[in-house]
Amino acid sequence: MGCLRGEAHALSAPRPTPIRVGLSIPPAGFATHDQAVSYVHSAAEAGLDHLVTADHIAFHGGRGRDGLMTVSWLAGLHPSIGVYVGVYLLALRHPVAVARQVSTLAEQAPGRLTFGIGVGGEDRHEMEVVGVDPATRGRRTDEALDVLRPLLAGETVDHHGEFYEAPDVSVLPAPSPPVPITVGGRSNAAVERAGRRGDGWLASWCSPGRFAEGVSLAEATAAEAGRTGVSWRHGYQVWVGLGDNPAEGTSLLGSAMEKFYGAPWSAFERYSPVGTPAQIADWLRPFVEAGAVDFNLAPIAATDAERVAGAAEIRRLLIA
Repeated sequence: MGCLRGEAHALSAPRPTPIRVGLSIPPAGFATHDQAVSYVHSAAEAGLDHLVTADHIAFHGGRGRDGLMTVSWLAGLHPSIGVYVGVYLLALRHPVAVARQVSTLAEQAPGRLTFGIGVGGEDRHEMEVVGVDPATRGRRTDEALDVLRPLLAGETVDHHGEFYEAPDVSVLPAPSPPVPITVGGRSNAAVERAGRRGDGWLASWCSPGRFAEGVSLAEATAAEAGRTGVSWRHGYQVWVGLGDNPAEGTSLLGSAMEKFYGAPWSAFERYSPVGTPAQIADWLRPFVEAGAVDFNLAPIAATDAERVAGAAEIRRLLIA
């Protein structure tokens, strides 16, 4: 393991954390620059807290967008709305280069980025194309976080590890305020990674009961590792189908998810709420009670305007 030089940075004391609700960009992206500008500004004007994008290098035959490139572009379309990468495949990059990207974005858009990371694995070939053995992705992610976090705290790192070399390096300026790093994934390994190395667990495809168990495990793992006073940003990421009733929402969401994932709607139905904003907010409310403060919504509706309006109404109902 590498060593760190520089003063230790004390973790801030916990404080009440407001609920934030974000909106994903459309699955197919934007047809024009004007459409993107309208979507981003509409989301901000509707009171949504952030925009969300995923991250892929070559997903299922070459699809995807680079998550940090995309949120940097989105941040440039509006002066204040937040941006959230959910989630970045950190194991496929060198952590020093990632630290520079995050530092640059944080300098240009301070306080606006939340950086979710994950190990991926839905398409193992996506890892093989950049020379990464999929079986090592968890260990690589842990090691990358051990380099990335101190660099983003302004420390000098001298690291010589199993997967990465980072000799005598600093990346300045350190983001101010700090960039929260959340950890996505469904397994206990992901939850424990969030506890040891993250600022929150970003869950998906789970029940409120499982979410509560994960929050407890993450925070217990942090305590065992000697991490106290973490300002937790546990979150839930979910596709939602907006319509005048559940049948309409199902019709829209089912076809969109089947096209995106190449799998039948039945594979997603259990954890994909549909219907009016009130019905979807009722479905999500138990996650608030279980400790979620961030919601990353991927809404499918008849129009972009309905996506934005529906997500904004869900936010209003959750924070009421």
